[in-house]
Amino acid sequence: MSILTNRGPAEKIRLQRLQRGLSQENMADLLNLSTTAYGDIERGKTDLTLSRLTQIAQVLDVALLTLLTDEAIPAQVIDEKPEALTIHELETLRLTVEKQQVEVDKLRLEADYWKRKYDERIAMEVLRSMGVEQKRERIGF
Repeated sequence: MSILTNRGPAEKIRLQRLQRGLSQENMADLLNLSTTAYGDIERGKTDLTLSRLTQIAQVLDVALLTLLTDEAIPAQVIDEKPEALTIHELETLRLTVEKQQVEVDKLRLEADYWKRKYDERIAMEVLRSMGVEQKRERIGF
């Protein structure tokens, strides 16, 4: 399962890294990534797998839920290591990830729709400026 790193998790990763006084180069080394690849994670340009996100949480010594959720997390969960999560917490995490993925998919569809509309409009404007007559489709009257 892939989690698109929207600004939420990417920003949280960056803030956690800065709180620990680590540079992007340090994080890249600890994760066995190139500095560019790690920078793309923090900029939200990379799709993260759950295993990569877990690895980042371990390096930052935070609970996985801390990086994924916007809601306040009980202190006892934040203090636990990722491997100490209960089945209920993991299920909650899985559902949160699925919900975010559905939202991402919806946003991608909407972005594709508006991009097509924009491209069609630009094409019409270019043809109009060149003086090309456009044929109109009959709608059945």
